[in-house]
Amino acid sequence: MSTSSWLLVALLVIVVLLIVIPLAVCLYLYIFDEKQDQHAILRNFPILGKVRYFLEMIGPEMRQYLFDQDNSGKPFSREDYKHVILPAKYKSSTMSFGSKRDFDAQGYYIRNAMFPMQREDIRVDNSDLIETKVYKIKEENLFSRKEKIHEEKAKPWLLADEDAVVIGENCRHPFKVKGLVGMSAMSYGALGNHAIETLSTGLKMAKGTWMNTGEGGLSPYHLKGGADLILQIGPGLFGVRKKDGSFDWDELKKKSEIEQVKAIELKLAQGAKARGGHLEGSKVTPEIAEIRRIEPYKTVDSPNRFKEFHDLPSLMDFIEKIRKHTGLPVGIKIVVGSTEDVKNLAEYMKEKGKGPDFLTVDGGEGGTGATFQPLADSVGLPIRPAIMIVNQTLKDYGVRDRVKVIASGKLFTPDRAAVLLGMGADLVNIARAFMMTAGCIMAQRCHTNTCPVGVATTDPKLQKALVINEKKYRVVNFVLSMREELFNLAAAAGLKSPVEFEEKHIAFKDDKARIYSLEELNKAHIQQIS
Repeated sequence: MSTSSWLLVALLVIVVLLIVIPLAVCLYLYIFDEKQDQHAILRNFPILGKVRYFLEMIGPEMRQYLFDQDNSGKPFSREDYKHVILPAKYKSSTMSFGSKRDFDAQGYYIRNAMFPMQREDIRVDNSDLIETKVYKIKEENLFSRKEKIHEEKAKPWLLADEDAVVIGENCRHPFKVKGLVGMSAMSYGALGNHAIETLSTGLKMAKGTWMNTGEGGLSPYHLKGGADLILQIGPGLFGVRKKDGSFDWDELKKKSEIEQVKAIELKLAQGAKARGGHLEGSKVTPEIAEIRRIEPYKTVDSPNRFKEFHDLPSLMDFIEKIRKHTGLPVGIKIVVGSTEDVKNLAEYMKEKGKGPDFLTVDGGEGGTGATFQPLADSVGLPIRPAIMIVNQTLKDYGVRDRVKVIASGKLFTPDRAAVLLGMGADLVNIARAFMMTAGCIMAQRCHTNTCPVGVATTDPKLQKALVINEKKYRVVNFVLSMREELFNLAAAAGLKSPVEFEEKHIAFKDDKARIYSLEELNKAHIQQIS
């Protein structure tokens, strides 16, 4: 056969591939979709309908990368994501030309001092440097980025000993922390073992911080990294329950004696779900089932509240029993819905002399692995008014000094954290930003067990994407950057340490350019919600 004949055959094959096969596929789809009765648009327009569903499927990614403005994406914008990734990867938050904040919109501002504090006058513990690794961009263009990772000895930016925050001062085993930022509750099961181990390892390396286990219980991966732990217990009693679902005091005692476990938190509510937790059966591997003491591969919904108590007196008795049983500080995690509940708590603490050692206040804007949209959108107050209500109410009843307050709810930048410290928080919890340091790209598939980067999944094939020995340094760098910038913000306000932030250092500007003090806002919040 001649060369020209071969070329003709090849041309015919190409024509078949490019024209005949697509036409055959379209014909098949037309006949199939026209007869189905589930999708109306496919019955009338089978081909265009397929295109519509395709565009609908890729819509979130297209908006995230192409169409959303830098500050418009939800729940986190492109700028928000950068505020986490740049410090985590490059240990830098420098920028040029100007802020992208809308200064005409209402918002909170940190009051600067005319005479800021000099760096040498800051009260900080930078005595022991931390070994980490930081990326540096060598070359970047439209189609590629060449980076090099190098070792670096970084300052820890820990609080001075006299400024350390002590939780449960009167307990047998008080918990002393020298950093104001820690990891909020994220369970093994909601996150995979690679993610949990990465976060635990990085937090241990950063020193002075903590890791909340989440209501899923204490796993080997929380322990493997070596971080200090707050053991959270939810209404499902995962990890401290007997086969019949009742509380297992012997198991609690056993876990409380582990050196890394520094405190215990009872989760009454969470910002994104003021109800019991939810875990899809696809995530309940035999290992997770054993840790939680539940059945494998069975979807679990926790009770909406603990069965062990039903009011303030029974709650306080339960807290006292745990504290005596373990010797550890005991706290509660709440979502503020009204001043009445906070007043009742403060009044009981004053009259009876009982109460939690710490109070974790979660804002309605907080995240979760799985919940129902109406709960996430509309139940519970946002973190800023919630903290102001809690702080002021505890002060009014004279019990503020008896309890440490931890704030959580999208506090992923130093300035957001500083504002909450000024509003009355003692410490700050962060969750989703830590997920980003471990590789999260905000695919929002946390509840499906199909996280494409191996963070919020227990699928071994997907988890291979998350390399622990690389991502752990991003966790370290994020924590160190947060702490350093908190000291920088404190210095700008004329303070020697971020623990000195008070209400007078924060101002609120409304959309009419009127300025309010936090004292004014406190009164307004309490009056409006009472």
